[in-house]
Amino acid sequence: MREIGAGKIAPAVVQFSEWLAAFGETSYDHQSFFASPLGRRAKALYYRKRFLGTLASAPMVLCEAFVPSARRVFWKPQRFPIADAHYAMGFAFLAEVFGTAKYYQRAVDFLEALDRSRCPGYADYCWGYPFDWETSGGCIKEGTPLITTLPYVYEAFAQVYELDTDERWRRIMRSIAQHALEAYRDIEIAPGTATCAYTPSPDDPGGVINASAYRAFLLTRAAVDFSEDKYREIANRNLNFVLASQNPNGSWYYRSSDPDRGFVDHFHTCFVLKALAKIEKLTPSSQVTKAIERGVAYYVRTLFDGDGLPIPFSRAPRLTVYRRELYDYAECINLGVLLQGRFAELDERLATTVSDLLRRWQQPNGSFKSRELLLGWDNVPMHRWAQSQVFRSLCFLLLQSQKVSDGRVPRRTSWMRSPERPVQARPTVNPPTHIPLMHHG
Repeated sequence: MREIGAGKIAPAVVQFSEWLAAFGETSYDHQSFFASPLGRRAKALYYRKRFLGTLASAPMVLCEAFVPSARRVFWKPQRFPIADAHYAMGFAFLAEVFGTAKYYQRAVDFLEALDRSRCPGYADYCWGYPFDWETSGGCIKEGTPLITTLPYVYEAFAQVYELDTDERWRRIMRSIAQHALEAYRDIEIAPGTATCAYTPSPDDPGGVINASAYRAFLLTRAAVDFSEDKYREIANRNLNFVLASQNPNGSWYYRSSDPDRGFVDHFHTCFVLKALAKIEKLTPSSQVTKAIERGVAYYVRTLFDGDGLPIPFSRAPRLTVYRRELYDYAECINLGVLLQGRFAELDERLATTVSDLLRRWQQPNGSFKSRELLLGWDNVPMHRWAQSQVFRSLCFLLLQSQKVSDGRVPRRTSWMRSPERPVQARPTVNPPTHIPLMHHG
């Protein structure tokens, strides 16, 4: 058996959690260079007039490539709901691994923050970005709900609910599911097949493949959690769109409507494959299984370099100013754990990625470098990009290794909070010292 040293992962996530407590829960972001009015105007010009827009955006791009700390000149630190959701899940995993109430309470703290940061003006719970986001389709205003954020928040509330059975979390889960069901229009592509909108905007054109994958998973999960078929019917329409959008080589473009300008990148490929893997686990389907098999074959063949490490693109949309992306490492680990033991090459990529992440990317203070640039590193810690995702992925890997080593542990334990029982400490559980990877054939 091949092993990943969990003896290194456990100290790494504990050190990270200590860094997070000291650093705080706001940060700069990948989009900080373009979140200001000036940055948004430059980006909008790029989408309308490529040459002039390139000139206008050049100062931000050069800063991103050579002076990442200049983000502070362009925008401000903010709190990001999608990061809060990942942190909540990560700490919930650690609560199970170590059996200590402090990690459970940290998870609850992040859920409380999510409760406070929901988008205003909507009857049901929903979340988006805390900045105006300039896209090729126009500006998505701050506080606009995003279907790509909702599933993570739903999973965070569901995960803590499985620990403490607090009905408050379940009510929020149902509200999220209702918003996902009703607020995003479907655009029918063929009978029984529809892409969903990215936002609730009535003129949102849809076509973003990972958005439909996210919604398909969220509504499938809600159909199971609440035993209501109304969710499953819409989920299946979006799922059919994702399956139909897969290219003959196993890849997915970012958007189905412009394949000539489409790109194939690492973490969006992982987003789609993760959603399919979760749907397959909830409702097994031979079509989904085949799509996963083809997608993984493409993924391991084209989105890693000769050393087995993640690369950003197999088909890039433009010149990139970095070599590697922390986000890619996070999503590689998440996907690898979900599918662990099924694909030999993916298991190898998982082991190599984790080893490199812990060896080269974690800094002495516990945080992770954000990007490996053409020259040097981007060391600005950004919660959304992708400190929270890496933390969650390593905690997920650690918990799954414990289940493999010791057998599945019950989620709810006596030290968790419940309406009848206050939080109490419990003796610490030692995590396993290694993580086994299966041999295949």
